Amino acid sequence: MPSDDSSHSHSQDRTQRMFLAVSPPEPVRALIAGLATPLREVRWTPADQLHVTLRFLGDVPEEKITPLVERLTSIRVEPFLLPVEGVGVFPNEHAPRVLWIGVGAGHPRLHQLRQRVDDALLASGLDVDLRTFHPHITVARCGDLATHAIKPWLRKYRDFAGPTFRVESFGLFSSVLTPAGAIHEPVSKIPLLK
Repeated sequence: MPSDDSSHSHSQDRTQRMFLAVSPPEPVRALIAGLATPLREVRWTPADQLHVTLRFLGDVPEEKITPLVERLTSIRVEPFLLPVEGVGVFPNEHAPRVLWIGVGAGHPRLHQLRQRVDDALLASGLDVDLRTFHPHITVARCGDLATHAIKPWLRKYRDFAGPTFRVESFGLFSSVLTPAGAIHEPVSKIPLLK
């Protein structure tokens, strides 16, 4: 076996943990990040990592990434506006895991975009789970003892309404798990119709 670097011998087995998302513009992300307050067992999402997930892909074989990007680039959806409003938790207030800010009911074109994304994923031979789409921005992840800590925060921000932002693109991101949480890196930015 060559002594230089044998890690490439299994390149066909390499995968990247990936997802597709819409990224709000920097001023909107900064405003949302400004809502973070120190709370017990609550880990806030850094401003540059805030996004609306269209589809979590899991581990994607590296050889499928380029053909997938080509399919995604052919998606045609008109740009649209998304509000930033409302707060909530998944799965529920008694056992919160995720603290989120809403994007209203989304926009018909957001749902259209997600459908086109799913079509592209299926055409690329990738699995799509059929869970209902609840568009949101994850602002924090909660530990087991966060239940009481987040209640005042939820009360304080229940009527939160931020600025509406224009969605003109979406992105394919890689997600690397670290002890401090996942780190998202943009892989490809895909414009909507101009």
